[in-house]
Order: sequence, then structure tokens, then C-alpha cells
Amino acid sequence: MAEEYTSKERFAKALKGESVDRMPAICATQTGTVEQMEASGAYWPDAHYDADKMTTLAEAAHTVVGFEMVRVPFDITAEAEFFGCELKEGTQKQQPSVVGHVVKTEDDIKSLEGYDLSQKRIGTICESIKQLADKYGDELPIFGSMIGPFSLAQHLNGDDWFTNVMINEEFGKKLLDFTTEFCVAYAKKQVENGADTVVIIDPTASYELLGPDFFRKFVLPYHKQVVDACKDMGVGTIIHICGDTTKGLPIMDESGTDAISVDQKVDVATAKENVQNAKIVGNLDPVETLWNGNPDLIKENSQESLDKGVDFLAPGCGIVSATSNENLQTMVECAKSWKY
Repeated sequence: MAEEYTSKERFAKALKGESVDRMPAICATQTGTVEQMEASGAYWPDAHYDADKMTTLAEAAHTVVGFEMVRVPFDITAEAEFFGCELKEGTQKQQPSVVGHVVKTEDDIKSLEGYDLSQKRIGTICESIKQLADKYGDELPIFGSMIGPFSLAQHLNGDDWFTNVMINEEFGKKLLDFTTEFCVAYAKKQVENGADTVVIIDPTASYELLGPDFFRKFVLPYHKQVVDACKDMGVGTIIHICGDTTKGLPIMDESGTDAISVDQKVDVATAKENVQNAKIVGNLDPVETLWNGNPDLIKENSQESLDKGVDFLAPGCGIVSATSNENLQTMVECAKSWKY
């Protein structure tokens, strides 16, 4: 029997909670692995900086592993680097990380204004999205991804950020206004270039660290601005925050995001109870299950998440680069064989 939907149609319907023939196989978090690099000939770190190589590695997630979407980039440092933060250079197996920061004062924030989204790695990512959309846009969902406003503020401000949030509210809000304005502009650029889904990765916006009051004040309104901008453009959103977000899920849901990606510390059944609108994405352990596990363990853990009602079976965080194709393909098949 022929498929009733294209992958793009199936995902779009499932994201809205509409009836489809089966679950789409997606990954909201980074998809690059060494085995995909070897199969495609596009390797980190070059694939972080060259649009053609980025596109080649991104499409390997579909052509080699079988995910029914394509997604860029593979890390969460491009935005900080764009604004001049120093990076620890990545390797073939390890993503780059932010080690230097550029904002201490309000004047530093003002000095970052007037940016050009066609420049540096932000421009490269947008060019890769365009290439992917030109090649796969009629068939597959095209995921653009970015770091969220809170975590970008932390990258820019460094170790002082959490202290500033707690005791220097005016400065904290000014920096968040700036990072959110950037995220909205970046989302618009990604969508203009062909993205139909925007993933917001905000790892340090931790409910566990912030608690309900600070989360409502310094995370929710800024997520909502990005989500609203995406809604205005008619594209879907997925928000991912690392760690145990269980108690924060009802607040995250208030952002209006279409889906929330949860990690392995979150019980899927509880997550489903804690949200009214957002779909739940996750939550296979990327280390113990997908990297260190075997197909039997992956099938077992996948079945557990599926039985608990996960809307999209996926990794609970970014895929470890050493994860095997076989293990990822096992997860993909578990998703594709599931009927809602």
C-alpha cells in the first residue's frame, strides 16, 4: 500500500494533532555522527563552517539513517561566535564550545547592534537551509535550529549571567531583549530560506536552577516572542531545555510552542499530564541507550516511551557523534512502525 502522506505532510499534521497513518521519524536535536560523516564525506569541523558540507552531512541523517526530516546546524555556538565570543575549536568527534564572552555592560549590548545575518556562520547556516529546502522542501520537513534567548545571553555574559538575573534585573532584561530580538530576526531569516520548523535549544534556561518565578520572568516571555513570530510566519516550533523539566512543562506550554522536547530525566506519561497543548518529543537517553546500548535495548526503551504516549519518538538530547547508524536506524524503525 502506497504511503498516504509525504514525510512533510505527515509531520505537519502530526504536529497539529491531526490524524495520520503512523508516527514520523524525526530528531529535534543535532543529528551529525562520525558514521554519517564517513558515509557522506562531509566531516566536522569543516561541516560547521562550509554550507555545502553542512548540507551534505545534514542530508545524511535522511539518506543514511532514515530520519524523515533534515536539520541544521550541529551545535549551539554559531550565535555566540557571530557576536565575537571566543570558541574552543571542535574536532571531528566533538562540537565547538564557548569559552570567551563579550558583554559586561549595557554599552557592550549596544555595541552588538546593527548585525548582518548574512555574515559569518549564521549566514552559512541560512545558506545550508536554502540548499536543503531547494532539494528536499517538497518532500521533507526542513528544521532550522537556534540557541534560545536565555542561553545566548549566558554565552554573551558568561559566568556573571545567573548572578545578573538574580540581582540586576534591569540589565538582565535588556540583554534578553537584545538576544530575543536577534532570535526573532534569525528565525525569520531561516524561514525565508526554507525552514518550516524552528527548533529553539535553550539548555541553560533550566527550571531546576531558576524555579517558577524566575522562569516565568526571564524565560517564558522571551520564548513566547520567538514562538509568536514563527506562528505569524505559519511555521512550527519545538523547544528543548536540558535536564528534568517536569515541573516547568506547564509554564513552557504557555509559550504556545507546538512541541516540547524532553530529555531522559523526564517521565513521558507525567509530561503528557503536565501539558495541555504542546506535543511531547523524546526521550531516549542519547548516551546509555543510543550510544552505549544495542538494538534490543533501544527497542525496549522506545516501546516504553511509546506506551507512555510520546508524540514523537526521538533522542532526549543531541546525538553523541560516536552513535552507530544501526542504533539510530533501530529508533527510526520503532517510530515508523507506531500508529497513534
